[in-house]
This record gives sequence, C-alpha cells and structure tokens, in this order.
Amino acid sequence: MITVIIPTALRNFTARKAEIEAQGETVREVLADLNQQYPDLKPHLYQDGELRSFVNVFVGDRNIKKLKGLDTPLKDGDSLMLVPAIAGGAGEP
Repeated sequence: MITVIIPTALRNFTARKAEIEAQGETVREVLADLNQQYPDLKPHLYQDGELRSFVNVFVGDRNIKKLKGLDTPLKDGDSLMLVPAIAGGAGEP
C-alpha cells in the first residue's frame, strides 16, 4: 500500500482525511485508485485527462517532475504527497 498525503485544501473532497491508503505500482496507478475512492477529487487534480500543471506530486521529498512523471515507480510503503500551488496575496497598493 501507498500512503497518499492530502493537503488541507483538498480534504473537503476526501471526507476530511489527511492520509489515504491507495494501491498501484506507479504514481499514475495510485492516483487512479485515489480518484476511484474519492471521485470528487479528480477535477481538482486533472484537466482534460492530464494532471493539472499547478499540482505537484512528491514521492518522499522528490518531485515526480524530476523523476519519471506519472510513470514514476512506487514500492510498498512509499508516501505520495499532493501539493497544489497556492497563489494569492495582495498586489502593490
């Protein structure tokens, strides 16, 4: 099993769970399992079948963009962390 760490901003779509167990041998498979368990989460992660550009996914402390992307292999016991970029703040007055 892979532990998926859900950020606070997405917990409304995972029954308020901070961590979810999912199955798969790659990041793609684990995210598919996660979206099957929590279908309301999918539109916040994907657009037109592709992972949204502002969603970062980490295996341990490594961004999958620097590994093999969604095809990054996983092993039992790995942790996957979802980190959507947060923008905002005040502009100059």
